[in-house]
Amino acid sequence: MKLNPVFLRWSAPLVMSAALVSGNAAAQSGATECIAPAKPGGGYDLTCRLAANGLQDTKLIDRPMMVSYMPGGIGAVAYNHVNGVRRDDPSLIVAASTGAAVNLALGKFGKYDAGEVRWLGALGADYGAVVVRADAPWQNLDELMKDLKKGPSEIVFGAGGTVGSQDWMKAALIAKATDISPRDLRYVAFEGGGESLAALLGGHIKVYTGDLSELRSHLDGGKIRVLAALSEERVGGPYAEIPTAIEQGYNVEWPIWRGYYMGPDVSDEAYNAWVELFKELSEKEKFGELREARGLFPMARFGEDFDAYVKQQVVQFKQLAKEVGLTQ
Repeated sequence: MKLNPVFLRWSAPLVMSAALVSGNAAAQSGATECIAPAKPGGGYDLTCRLAANGLQDTKLIDRPMMVSYMPGGIGAVAYNHVNGVRRDDPSLIVAASTGAAVNLALGKFGKYDAGEVRWLGALGADYGAVVVRADAPWQNLDELMKDLKKGPSEIVFGAGGTVGSQDWMKAALIAKATDISPRDLRYVAFEGGGESLAALLGGHIKVYTGDLSELRSHLDGGKIRVLAALSEERVGGPYAEIPTAIEQGYNVEWPIWRGYYMGPDVSDEAYNAWVELFKELSEKEKFGELREARGLFPMARFGEDFDAYVKQQVVQFKQLAKEVGLTQ
């Protein structure tokens, strides 16, 4: 059954509630919820609020979406929660990113793999970034790489996620680009981008390999310097002056999708209602402005197309893990 936009605008929460077999009281009342699998302030928080604010501001849902936080294992706790407790909750979506695909490729979500949830769609894209404090001695990526080559363990890197996470992968690829073994890096793991940035500003780490979108509010503050964007070419807007790693002689890219998944037993009716809702949202001019204000770039993949895309990424990351020495 194809649901028209008018029906979706006022009835999507009710369709999801009607399809519910088990779930929390909020879902049963027709409310919607997005879980951010980290503490407030990082990329997953941004991803949930992108959907919540977008749907509310464009009036595609008639009740505000609740955003809740479930840190732990850089997504593992939330992934296991959905599979173990809220498998068929039609009102629940969970924020995900390229990092979730990396962790699934490495088996960091326990017994569950990429086929254990229903991948819903992506509403925006981001790119990795190499960030230092404004008073750091490095003015560009090449200066950092030269010092790193002299003593890889003397420069402390930090980001959201343990060794093998997507933020660590960014650092590992940077190291490999200058013939440094990723295993020689000195790396400190944090629970999300918010903690990582705080550690950088506090002087506890020297380099943060995060995401461009997380830096939007910090660019004008004069406290950080972005040495490189890990994009194919320079991006526009407030990031126009940031050089890419490629143009500085280091062939490193890291695009990041910002998307969502649902429980494995959610009905086709509820899943397809969300797909249509997100498709309509992505076409709204007001949503485009909202996405841009959060430093994200256009990406619109939904339903089966997005599901296949994520699963293919997991296969690719398994190969990358071998290349950087994480697996045999």
